[in-house]
Amino acid sequence: MEFRPIARRVLEERYLRRDPDGRVVETPEEMFRRVARGVAAAEARYGGMSAVARRAEEFFAAMASLKFLPNTPTLMNADLPLGQLAACFVIPVEDDMTSIMEAVKAMALIHQTGGGTGFTFTHLRPKGDQVRSTGRVASGPVGFMRIFDVTTEVVKQGGRRRGANMGILRVDHPDILEFIRAKAEPGAFRNFNLSVAVTDEFIARVETREDYPLINPRTGLEVRRLPAREVFDLICDYALKTGDPGLIFLDAIERANPTPELGRLEATNPCGEQPLLPYESCNLGSINLAALVTHGGFDWEELDRLTEMAITFLDDVIDQSHYPLPQITAITRANRKVGLGVMGLADLFIQLGIPYDSPQALELAEQIMSRIEARAVAATEALARERGPFPNFYRSRYHKEGRPPRRNATVTTIAPTGTISLIAGVSSGIEPLFALAYRRRALEGEEFTEIHPLFLKKLRECGLREEEWLPRVLASGRIRDLPELPEELRRLFPTTFEVSIDYQVQMQAAFQRHVENAVSKTINLAPEATRAEVAHAFRLAHRLGLKGITVYRYGSRPEQVLSLPPQGVAVSPEFSEECRQCSV
Repeated sequence: MEFRPIARRVLEERYLRRDPDGRVVETPEEMFRRVARGVAAAEARYGGMSAVARRAEEFFAAMASLKFLPNTPTLMNADLPLGQLAACFVIPVEDDMTSIMEAVKAMALIHQTGGGTGFTFTHLRPKGDQVRSTGRVASGPVGFMRIFDVTTEVVKQGGRRRGANMGILRVDHPDILEFIRAKAEPGAFRNFNLSVAVTDEFIARVETREDYPLINPRTGLEVRRLPAREVFDLICDYALKTGDPGLIFLDAIERANPTPELGRLEATNPCGEQPLLPYESCNLGSINLAALVTHGGFDWEELDRLTEMAITFLDDVIDQSHYPLPQITAITRANRKVGLGVMGLADLFIQLGIPYDSPQALELAEQIMSRIEARAVAATEALARERGPFPNFYRSRYHKEGRPPRRNATVTTIAPTGTISLIAGVSSGIEPLFALAYRRRALEGEEFTEIHPLFLKKLRECGLREEEWLPRVLASGRIRDLPELPEELRRLFPTTFEVSIDYQVQMQAAFQRHVENAVSKTINLAPEATRAEVAHAFRLAHRLGLKGITVYRYGSRPEQVLSLPPQGVAVSPEFSEECRQCSV
């Protein structure tokens, strides 16, 4: 199997098995064989050894063709002693020191195995509140979050990368203003994404400019009131300045909760696409849409086949995974949540000649995810007939609504697909292209210059010379402002700053309408973006029924994964051929 230089480096550093001396002793093909074999071993419970062999070949073919890839922990740990295969975890944090420190411990164990963790700190008493046991005052949520952040900094995931966290605080917590400003100091909480959990009522009060109450979680009593519009504007200000916080729409999440009898969904994984109950985990996988283009059309039958295969694969992962805590094992296997999504959307549009920021793109996106959702639900219902429904099915809203038994409480999620899209060589998740030429920071600071291969292909098809146009493209990373190029070419390659906020949010909404969990997408903003644009994105996201939203203004952090090359950098045709890669 052949991979681009950056993909080979990522595979060697993070995925391929090593011997005790640290030498790589596995090829990518052998890695896929290992994963297929380890996951398919679950089939022995249901169909005997013949089913194991058959499924192992099917799983291997899907991964080796790069048409489907599971989340990173599955690739890293399947069929190895560690054996922890899930990506997403939520750990509860209650208002006592034992719970807080147990949560820190659980986080460290999960990070060691490659998983990411989410927390709501809403239940912690506010800063300055009384602590009867010591006669002193509480540190508050932001103070305790520092313990989680420092621990993450020193615990690498299996020695391969640092962990990631989501920190959430309800908008009615008395410490909400401190939380909103938490990342104002450079370097603060670098291992956290932050989101404010808001309700429909809060958004309504923003629009009517009313005050709203802050509630002490220890007493349940109102302590003071704040103007909703001013708090909303402050969230927008700091999202613009630092990229945090985002918003979590609690009511939208709860309306889709498959098991409300078991508790409310208050937290998500680090990128926001997976709302989970306390101690619950979920494993994810993504179909590579760019690999399903055949002769200028889209292979719908292959999409159906991959969807059905992927749901079986992800369900098998639950059986094969070794979880770091018994509480995680219990709730995960009781609900059996999985999340199937996509990657390579922007590349799919380019291959089909459809601009990302067009009505046709929104329509096709919705058709694709609607098809995946329907086939995924049919697949989990078929598994329930063969293997039995998830144990909590008869306490779920599906049962109460008279729907058929299903094997998994949820089946669809749109993940960011950061490193697996790198391996597959396609655009990540459902994002537009970041740029046609850019620098990527990876592997603890290494930088790679990349040029989009489909752009090079289209450039040649138009009879244009690389040596003439690549230096101009590298100067800005985009071509829509180059009127000398054909209009059709410029329309086909919008970059993230050229796709309007409305189209970006509408694309997320097109997927969310057919996703049972949530959708990870960053609304990327140009360096000159304003607070009003952030506010518009947040309002539109709520109106369209999203479960969460994150914005990022280019340059708002000193370190960022993707950046444009400095002006004047030239790339030879040979270099561009060797290092070309689909963008995030």
